[in-house]
Amino acid sequence: MKRLVVIAALVGALPALAEEGMWTYNNFPSAKVKQQYGFEPSQQWLDKVRLSSARLAGGCSASFVSANGLVMTNHHCARGCIEQLSTGEKDYIANGFYAKTQADETQCPAMEVNQLSEIVDVTERLNTATQGLTGKPYNDTLKAEMSKIEKECATSAQVRCDVVTLYQGGRYNLYKYRRFQDVRLVFAPEHAIAFFGGDPDNFEFPRYDLDVTFLRVYQDGKPAPTEHHFKWSRAGVKEGELTFISGHPGRTSRGLTVAELEYQRDVAMPRQLLLMAEMRGVLTEFQKRGPEQKRISSNMLFGVENALKANKGRLEALRDKQFFAQKVAAEQELRQKVEASPELKKKYGAAWDEIAKAQEQLKHVRKELGYIEQGFGFSSQLYNIAKALVRAADELPKENSKRLREFNEANQPAFKAQLFSPAPIYPEFEITRLEFSLTKLREELGPDHPFVKKVLGKESPLTMATRLVNGTQLRDVKARQALFAGGKKAIEASQDPMIRLAALVDPDGRAVRKNFEENIDSVIRKNSELVAKAKFEVYGTNVYPDATFSLRLSYGSVKGYMEDGKKVAPITTMAGTYERHTGEDPFALPKTWLDTQGKLKLNTPMNFASNNDIIGGNSGSPVINKNAEIVGLVFDGNIQSLGGEFGFDESVNRAVSVHSEAIIEALQKVYGATRVLDELRPSKQPSVKAKPAG
Repeated sequence: MKRLVVIAALVGALPALAEEGMWTYNNFPSAKVKQQYGFEPSQQWLDKVRLSSARLAGGCSASFVSANGLVMTNHHCARGCIEQLSTGEKDYIANGFYAKTQADETQCPAMEVNQLSEIVDVTERLNTATQGLTGKPYNDTLKAEMSKIEKECATSAQVRCDVVTLYQGGRYNLYKYRRFQDVRLVFAPEHAIAFFGGDPDNFEFPRYDLDVTFLRVYQDGKPAPTEHHFKWSRAGVKEGELTFISGHPGRTSRGLTVAELEYQRDVAMPRQLLLMAEMRGVLTEFQKRGPEQKRISSNMLFGVENALKANKGRLEALRDKQFFAQKVAAEQELRQKVEASPELKKKYGAAWDEIAKAQEQLKHVRKELGYIEQGFGFSSQLYNIAKALVRAADELPKENSKRLREFNEANQPAFKAQLFSPAPIYPEFEITRLEFSLTKLREELGPDHPFVKKVLGKESPLTMATRLVNGTQLRDVKARQALFAGGKKAIEASQDPMIRLAALVDPDGRAVRKNFEENIDSVIRKNSELVAKAKFEVYGTNVYPDATFSLRLSYGSVKGYMEDGKKVAPITTMAGTYERHTGEDPFALPKTWLDTQGKLKLNTPMNFASNNDIIGGNSGSPVINKNAEIVGLVFDGNIQSLGGEFGFDESVNRAVSVHSEAIIEALQKVYGATRVLDELRPSKQPSVKAKPAG
């Protein structure tokens, strides 16, 4: 990876420069865009773009692209749905899917689409509630007040409300969403073209992928009217043109302290990489058992390989000595300014040291936290269901403010949708996953650890995993519903082996979690809030917050870059897709593409790179022009962008997108998807032009 070139702005001190920034919609730098590009997004424009954007609750972005609820996202974002709808006889991952009529549109078993309808600043309310508190009282009060705010906001099952923590606690915003839980698959291409180039091309450029899927949101059994949606550009986008990306970046760590970054670099990330590498080996071996085993595990393997490569890039960024020295220098500069003022020193001076102490404590509990409470030791859908049922029986009778956060009233519609999802669960795959994770549990905590003895007893991981998976009834949705409805009595009376395991683990998991939240997380939260406030007092508030899987808008342009002394052109063509075809995976085009090669305009732009600031979670984000028209679909970043979790280097960080013209050309000439085309480009579509700047 090219060495990151970062200045103070990129390490959490000064306001952002150039195209850097994943900006919130209530603090977008419109004047800066005008100064650089001659176009100033108005509030009306921002509102339209916000309401036309969407989020997939599973961790991706999307957009509304018609008045009838049509939603565009990436194929890899919808893979879970596509795989769950597939069977051994109808493999939609391998062969693609197209609903020729509305009746053919098939509901995804466990998918939710959110539309951000309102943003409200609730910082003052939360600061007032927690004023003067530290430790457990601070943590309990903060969570209780957040739950109260969310409950007040979520007035029906069609509304989702999240209190979003920004600037490490310096600001709190309430995000109110319109929720769609009836989501149906409309179109998906074959995996071979959606992920053409496979893992070797992942996080690389040039690229040649058609990583797109169309869904539709329904309301009361009918396509939901979506007044706010993006129209399709008639011209696409060319090199140098202004682009905006509206999406939900998952997480950045640009505002973390040096102590927190050191923990990630030296402790957390190396262990995560080792675990993912081992899991990749297990999944690869499982796929060799046969075509059905390959089909049912492909989605998980895709996720593991993607995460493995992404985390390698992030760790490399943290190990770059020049980059890390700049992080240290920026923190020292801020601390010196705080120390120089008696008033600031009194309020904020100890915050960094308190966070550092908490990181040291985290080193001692991380294994138990990860393997007992966070699921590393019990990698199983069936176990997750059992744990949810056991905890729900305890948590739901409590007052809303006293529940664990995931069980509060505002989260109930999403919680129940996941718990009662009819998505298939495959016993052979469950046994393999659970055996591996139980083996890691014993390996990491040690065979003499009391918890390991308590869980495994005299059984081997394989024996235990086989007994649990073959003996449980939790694959049956009706069995889950009965246990949920029966509450604590039903759980205590149940002899289901997976329920009994979850009940056995629960006291230990709660104890580990309580220790972490009260003695470590609360310290980090409180002191991170103080660090953020110190930055505001020293540098002002004209900065963007770290990504939190909340809606953000970035701006930039279609732009190449230099790599190894050579210029990388920003746009590829369909002709290049065929030139890259070898006939062998992962560079083998599907038959549909080989059969229609002669019909295609091979100079059609395929993929493009832009210097918009993105990160994981932006997958599925629409790329739009100043007229708020679709010109592309984000599906990746280049290898240099992986360091973007910690800092942005405009010279090489690039977002990678499918060009809008490639989508149209493929829908029309490869797939004959006329229903989708008619919605994207209606015959009498008016073109809404942006008003001249100034």
